[in-house]
Amino acid sequence: MDTMLKDPNPCRVIGVLDDGAASLSPTALAYIRNADVVIGGARTLALFKRECKPGAVRHDLTKRLKEVPEWVRAARNDHLACVVLATGDPLCHGIAPYLAQHLCVQALDILPNLSTLQLACARVGLAWQDARIVSVHARDAGEWTRGSVPGHGLYALAQALRRESRLLVLTSPDNSPDRIARLLLAEGLGDDFHMAVAENLLQPEERVLADLSPAEAAQMRFADLNVVLLWRVTASAQPVRFGLMDSAFAQRQPEKGLITKQEVRAVSLARLQLRQDSLVWDIGAGSGSVGLEAARLCPDGHVWAIEKNDLDFAIAGQNHAAFGVSNYSLHHGKAPEGLDAWPDPDAVFIGGSGGELAGLIATILERLRPNGSLVMNFVTLENLATATATLQAIEGASWDVLQLQAARSKPILHMHRMAAENPVWIVCARKSGGEQ
Repeated sequence: MDTMLKDPNPCRVIGVLDDGAASLSPTALAYIRNADVVIGGARTLALFKRECKPGAVRHDLTKRLKEVPEWVRAARNDHLACVVLATGDPLCHGIAPYLAQHLCVQALDILPNLSTLQLACARVGLAWQDARIVSVHARDAGEWTRGSVPGHGLYALAQALRRESRLLVLTSPDNSPDRIARLLLAEGLGDDFHMAVAENLLQPEERVLADLSPAEAAQMRFADLNVVLLWRVTASAQPVRFGLMDSAFAQRQPEKGLITKQEVRAVSLARLQLRQDSLVWDIGAGSGSVGLEAARLCPDGHVWAIEKNDLDFAIAGQNHAAFGVSNYSLHHGKAPEGLDAWPDPDAVFIGGSGGELAGLIATILERLRPNGSLVMNFVTLENLATATATLQAIEGASWDVLQLQAARSKPILHMHRMAAENPVWIVCARKSGGEQ
């Protein structure tokens, strides 16, 4: 059995709260009072200024996080007592994991405190053992809009809202409670969740707003220091993830079409070899049926879709709004325009190419990640010939063609007959490399 050797002079990482010394144990307070080097944010250093001994070196880590490991390392090399002041529990979206990564676990002695999230739950009386903790303490990426991409500071929260019934949110001055409320409204979840906002916990101006609707919170302003609690008040939907009926999608009327039919869609999605975190391109999205099903199948991934036709773009947007996914971005344009800004994909579906098929195939096979899949649907001999000729000319390309033709039953008098659907060629190419 391995045992962790105790360091004779560890850096003490101490969780503190905004009531200062009042919420610290005698041991933690003694470490601060005896420290030769004290590291913390400007507000925390000011809060404990009177507790630091005369002559103690104080380092403000505000916007200087990368320098903290070196400050700790230098103090330990000089055999100085060093403490880092962190908010609440240093291991819950705090500085302790970062220090452990850049120093070592043995160099740290972590003294946790209550998390501000625990305090907020206590104020409201909300059980938190099954809640999901999400931090939006990220750079300001602006207001959330439907279809925002993974780099957005609220992206992780948007995904969690689709899966969780209770969320505890660490905010920032930019990603504030009112902005979170507007995210809920933008995603059509305004009636599904209630909010609580706890401001300035353990300070004289503490305020807890325990039962806000997103519509109310979206119009309010809050103190910079706050946490947000969200809990679902309506049952979450349990939608079909795979093989939806064609009627589940809005389609062009009266000319029904530009939807990948259910049977072809099911086989195409299977050939895409999707994983939970796959990054997917949907080129020539049409009604959006393939990309939207892919988004449900890849809850930790993301789908980028593009459609050039105005009417079909509007219909795909309508389906996106109805589908309850936050990991789908729809663009109006003609591929390959704009593809340079998209991350390299794990899977690509081409439902329409706008006359750029050969160039698209070459670009996609170059951009595909190892073991990535390209799946294309064709109903014309000319596009099939272009695709196979292009793949044949690309050295090392691995590909195959599947012809699929389904027949659906139709009523005739008091009986039923079989009506054939148009045949579709499914062309699949794969990029080798790496583990399966």
